[in-house]
Amino acid sequence: MSLNLENLFPVETDIPEAYALEGPLDQRSYLSNGDMLTWSGDVHTVLSPICVKTKKGLERKLIGTYPLCGEKEAQIALDAAVAAYNNGRGEWPTMSVAQRIDCVEKFTRDIMAKKDEVVKLIMWEIGKTYGDSVKEFDRTIEYINATIDALKDIDRKSAGFTIEQGIVAQIRRSPLGVVLCMGPFNYPLNETFTTLIPALIMGNTILFKPPKHGTLLFYPLLKAFRDNFPKGVVNTIYGRGNKIIPGLMESGKINVLTLIGSSKVADQLKKMHPKVNRLRAILGLDAKNAAIITANADLNLAVKETVLGALSFNGQRCTALKIIFVHKKQVDQFVKDLSEEVAKLKFGMPWEAGVSLTPLPEPQKPAYLKELIEDAAAKGAQVVNPNGGEAKESFVYPAVVYPVTKEMKLYTEEQFGPVIPVVTFDDIEEPINYLIESTHGQQVSIFSNDPTEVAALIDPIVNQVSRVNINCQCQRGPDVFPFTGRKDSAEGTLSVVDALRAFSIRSLVATKLNDNNKHLLNEIIDGNNSNFLSTKYLF
Repeated sequence: MSLNLENLFPVETDIPEAYALEGPLDQRSYLSNGDMLTWSGDVHTVLSPICVKTKKGLERKLIGTYPLCGEKEAQIALDAAVAAYNNGRGEWPTMSVAQRIDCVEKFTRDIMAKKDEVVKLIMWEIGKTYGDSVKEFDRTIEYINATIDALKDIDRKSAGFTIEQGIVAQIRRSPLGVVLCMGPFNYPLNETFTTLIPALIMGNTILFKPPKHGTLLFYPLLKAFRDNFPKGVVNTIYGRGNKIIPGLMESGKINVLTLIGSSKVADQLKKMHPKVNRLRAILGLDAKNAAIITANADLNLAVKETVLGALSFNGQRCTALKIIFVHKKQVDQFVKDLSEEVAKLKFGMPWEAGVSLTPLPEPQKPAYLKELIEDAAAKGAQVVNPNGGEAKESFVYPAVVYPVTKEMKLYTEEQFGPVIPVVTFDDIEEPINYLIESTHGQQVSIFSNDPTEVAALIDPIVNQVSRVNINCQCQRGPDVFPFTGRKDSAEGTLSVVDALRAFSIRSLVATKLNDNNKHLLNEIIDGNNSNFLSTKYLF
């Protein structure tokens, strides 16, 4: 049965008014050193993955433009962040925890007023369903609030003194310096804020570069950054990453690099820093998460979780299931059932009720996915589901590809899109060896109802990946759980609490316990003379 992709995209007048943008957003300003500066140079034209029918054929809808600033503007922003940190003596890094929390709470209230505008921009910029765009915004607010609560808890535990071997000390956490923050396009708001907010609230100053796809959605939030934080604490940089980022790294003034993107880019950036031992890196990188479906798996459950894991947001998640190993006793039925479940998914425009599959934001992605499918077909695999791999402009219908083998690109390359490679195995050592040999090590999903078998898999696999999921898809949340990876998949650990630790360092004030020093400490505390050395209790 044909998908009839010719009618996939709407004419302009068919776009529901509730989801339409008021018009192209012509961004001509950016935040630097506490001011919204006006840009009069070149701009980047933002085209949506959503196409509209015109007399000339299908055309990507124009969303707006944003500044293409250069190295000069990036360096000015860096200087502002360096000055605001002022070697740890700036207003923001020396501010009390309670004061910083107050600023973040005010910021949160301000951005909540921009929810509708930001949600629409997420939908139009990256093609995410409207419902999931709303969830991304709401989850971001929840994350900020959870971060505030976690910091209060950390601060409460640090409010006392420790006495050991005649030494009295107060141990707290202090900031690291200037943070260069770069988020991903697939969760442009949420994933960016899971690093930016903890880095900020711990007293660091920020250089923030929005992702290439998902840039305009931050524009409505810039004034909230400006109004709620001291001058130079948050600075946005716009432009071509390969032009403006190298100079920032080569300056040696970046103390923390946080990037959610590719390991190749991360490696290049770290090598640019002249004092690499002084650079802390918090990185979320590539992943090729596997599912292992054994002969003892509940096949119905495995199929449903595979569809969720492989195709949520079109498979464009680092935690997506990207290769499926199925025992030979189950594989024929699995492939049949998987194809049937994929066929049930609704595809269309992001605002349509119940839609699961939407256009892809990266212009080059459809061609790359086609290349992967053709490579697999040339080496003996087939697209086994009806219409799998059919494409129209920015939309690609999911392809279940089987049997995938080691010689195929799909076996090792992260497709980051709606293609599901299925590999059959007889010996459980085959998927285990895949995980051992893989350059990635984020997560794995094990499907089996045999406790002995699951236990035997957990022990070797937990030393290859950071999270083993049993009878469920791979995922990041809940946000209180640690999120990291081995090998080329991550550096550092993120969770609500871990992120606060990642963007800070344990520091302490200590002295010998004698009457003179007791009196000195009490005078400082009673006089509220230090924001660091304090016994104030946060509620």
